[in-house]
Parts: sequence; structure tokens; C-alpha cells
Amino acid sequence: MSIEPVRKPFELCPLNELLERSARSFPSRIALRKRGKQGWNEYTYGQFIDAVKKVAGFLRYSGYQKGDLIGILGDNCPEWLICFMAVQWIGGIAVPLDTRAKEFEHSHIITHSGIKALFSNTRYLEGIKNIKPQLLLISMDKNNAYPDLPDIFKKFDSYSEREELHINETAVIFYTSGTTGNQKGVALSHRNIVSDINSIYQSVIFDETDRFFSVLPISHAYENTAGNLLPLSVGASITYSQPLKPREMLEDIQDAKPTIMLAVPLLLEKLLAGIRKKMDNVPLHIKGLLGLIKGSATILNTCRQGLGGRLLYKNIREKMGFGNLRFFVSGGAALSSWVQKGMEGFGFVVLQGYGLTEASPVAAVNPPHKQKTGSVGPAIPDTEIKIINPNNEGIGEIAIKGPNVFKEYYKNEGATKDVFLPDGFFLTGDIGYVDEEGFLYITGRKKSVIITRSGLNIFPEEIESIMLESPFVEEILVIKGQNRITGDEEAHAIIYPNFDAIDEYYSDNKTVTWPDEQLKMLLQRELDERSKKLADYKKIRSFTVRNEEFPKTSTNKIKRYLFESQN
Repeated sequence: MSIEPVRKPFELCPLNELLERSARSFPSRIALRKRGKQGWNEYTYGQFIDAVKKVAGFLRYSGYQKGDLIGILGDNCPEWLICFMAVQWIGGIAVPLDTRAKEFEHSHIITHSGIKALFSNTRYLEGIKNIKPQLLLISMDKNNAYPDLPDIFKKFDSYSEREELHINETAVIFYTSGTTGNQKGVALSHRNIVSDINSIYQSVIFDETDRFFSVLPISHAYENTAGNLLPLSVGASITYSQPLKPREMLEDIQDAKPTIMLAVPLLLEKLLAGIRKKMDNVPLHIKGLLGLIKGSATILNTCRQGLGGRLLYKNIREKMGFGNLRFFVSGGAALSSWVQKGMEGFGFVVLQGYGLTEASPVAAVNPPHKQKTGSVGPAIPDTEIKIINPNNEGIGEIAIKGPNVFKEYYKNEGATKDVFLPDGFFLTGDIGYVDEEGFLYITGRKKSVIITRSGLNIFPEEIESIMLESPFVEEILVIKGQNRITGDEEAHAIIYPNFDAIDEYYSDNKTVTWPDEQLKMLLQRELDERSKKLADYKKIRSFTVRNEEFPKTSTNKIKRYLFESQN
């Protein structure tokens, strides 16, 4: 069961033709923009495609052609997408590299993929040169030591001949950083990506009047497809945020007045915490008045999802720059119900979705007209989702089939065979269930499941979501522990506390300093209180405290394998 389409699909075509369509239809509309030291750097669709053709001309002049792999390593900016589309224009295959990855990860990608050239910001060039000295490096900003885009824009003529491509040819290879530590190159065809865009197009209304705000790494499939190529397909505009510093980001949001923004749960958690902190500083008499009004708003929220919050907190959203925001789209990881409800309480609409790089990446999403808190929504049109080997509760491994599902793991035939069933369904490694209306719920990762001696399954992500409701828990990882007496598998937690909240708590309680024993007592009390929502076998039996944040992937997911391997 998939989402009922809200409009007819469009005709599929390769990515370079998709750009050409939009540039022809919306030549004077703003396509890409980012604030710099000299003000806003903007490209209309006409200027965008002209810049793409010039970079394509440089690539052709330099001897690159259809089928060549070309890397891109850079910060989110208009030039990143210009380089990406120039590679598509000549029929090449783009290989995005993450700026937050380590040098050994870059080395693996460059060596394994065999890229022949690489676009990059200046500050990353020397590191790449040390990995592969013979690689042609092109700077995306002014640089006298390397070929650079400003010079290319001045000196090269447009390469107007768009390469004719078959829609099944490879467009991009994304190397997944993942939480398992095992990097694989996910090869996506033009059909994979454009069919995914087309399915989202049929699920959610967006058009050339929308303004997207881009904060997530464009080198990842989620932001690349849904945050860049999708708005490009309809002539919408994209504003790239400055580096994720709250003040600069807020300035950009206030200027851009976005209508749609992609986010990951961590970003929404931080935003919710910031709003609540502002509310705590409101004078007492105003708080009392808000409390009375909030009661009415809650009734409205119940009758019509989020309406009360939209009316009550309209002024706050406008001051933040979100007055025109139609919705957030949350992906990349599971969104806790308390975060979604908290955001809706302030009048924001949050559409939670589900996907992974291998699905180009979106496979399911909550449509705006019908959402279920805690669910990632039904399958998008043309995509099938089924549960493999479900247990008595209907929970099993999630499998996906559709034109958006990837071609192969690049140069890894064995890994490709391992994840496909004979009927063509792709095994995601995620665990979940589908309700009677076709809405999908994620309960965890197959490799992370803790199995008790009695055969009961404990899903760490479910416990983590509940424990994160505590103001004293900043981050938590639930992994397999072992009962010292029986040897049974049980839930063990590693907690990174919210030290600011704990400081404030003990200050309010007239305690100047607090020893480790008090910290552990406070956390134990929190775990006990939150565990009331869990079945007894799911409760955390032991925990340890860490004094620094967990190491994460570039999409802010904890690298679980680093800790599971230690147990």
C-alpha cells in the first residue's frame, strides 16, 4: 500500500535533461544562492545552466568524457551543484566526498572508485594531492596554483552539446559512511534518482514558488536528491546556509524565508530546545497568560493537527524566519515522538520520512494531509515495502522494491548479491512493521537487536528515544550487555549527560558542586522514571557515563559499531 498520488507523474529523463527543462521554463528565476563576505552570490536558472556548460566545456577540453568518474569535495554552495551538473552534462559519473570525513576515508574512496579528476574547495586540495598526486584538481574558489572556477567562467565557452544518455546509466556513486564502519559505493542510475524525485512529486505539493533552505551535507543522497535535485526539477530556489553556527544560520533563514527545509532529528531537537529556552525567559505574568491560551490551542491541535500551535506561536516563528515555512522534512534517522509533538506544539509541520542511500534515498514519507506520529509514513508511489519473516507482533526486516532502488555496490558483486532477494526486493537491514493502513514504523537495526534468553527482542532505538525525553540526557546509546549472574543478554546504556541542565538543577537545589555519585543517582532516577513506559524485559539494567559526545557519521548518527565491538 503506497501514498495516493496528489498529481500526475512527469516524464522521466536523465539529470542533464532535467536541468535543461527547468532552465528553459524558468530562465530568470533564482535557482541557487548563498551569502558570502561580499553579500549574496546568486544564480538564476539561466546563469546556472550557462555556468554548468562552461565547466562542462573545461572538462571536455581537459579530455574527460562520458563514463568518467569525477569527484566533488566541498562545502554546500552553488558551485558544488554547478560542478555536479557539469559532470552530468558530459555524461560523467559524480563521486561526492564528505568534507567531514577523515583523510583515510577520502583515500579509500579515491583509490576504490578510480576517479580521474576532483573539484574541491582550496582548503582541502593539499590533503587530496598527498593521496593521489597525479589527480587533476580543480578549485571551486579562486586559486592561483590550480585551475579554478572563476577562471573557467571567464575563459571557457559554453559546451552546449548535452550528452545523450540512457536513463539506466549510472549518474552518481555515493560512498556510505554509515554506522557500521563498512564503506560501500552505492551506484545510482539516472532512473533511480529521477524516479525517486517523481514519486515525491506525486506525494507532496511543491513547485517553482517554493524556497528550499539547505543545511545538510549535499554530498549525501538525502540532501542531494531531496534538497537539491528535487527543487531543481520544478524551478524552485535553494538557499545554502553558512556553516552551522546558530547566529549566521538564523540570519540566513530570516533573509531566505524558506517554505521547505530538510532536517535530521538532531537539528530539530536543538531547534526545539532553543525555542523552549526562550519561552523559559518569558516574564511570569506572560507565562500565565500563555498557559491559559495554550489550553485552547491544545484543543485545536487535537481537532486539527497543529492548528492551535500555528495560531499561538505565529509571532515566534516569524521572528525566527519561519513565518512562511510550510513544513520540515525529517530524515536520516528516527525522529522521536516527543520531538515531533514538541515541534507541532509550536505550530511547525514535520513530515517524517524513511529512506537510505540505496533507495535514492526516499522510500516512505508522511503526506501533509495525513500524518501519524511515530510512523515514517506509507511507501511513496511506485515503491513497494514488505516485512520479511515477521514475528507475532508483525515486526521483521524491511525490504524495498521499486525503480528508485540502486543498481549495485560499485565493484562489490558479493555485497550486492547479499542484499537482494530472488524476487528483486532489497533487504535494508532495518527492522519494523506496517500497520493496517500501510504506514511503516521503524523499530531498529537488525544488527543491533538484543535477544533475551526467552527469545524476546529488545530494540535499542526504542529505548533510546524514550530516554532522550529526559532533560539530563544529551545523548544515549543502548547496546548489548550481559547479566553477571545468569549470562543473559540485557540492555546496557552509555550516557553522555546534559551537563548544563545538571549544573542548573543542582544550582536550583542550593548545591554548588556535585560528585559523580550524585550524577549517577540523578541519571538512575531518570532511567527508572522513563522506564515505566517499557516492558520489564526492555528496561536498562546497567549504565556507564561518558564525558564527551559520541563520535558520529557526517549525518549525525552515532557510530554504534565502535561501541558494540567492545562488548
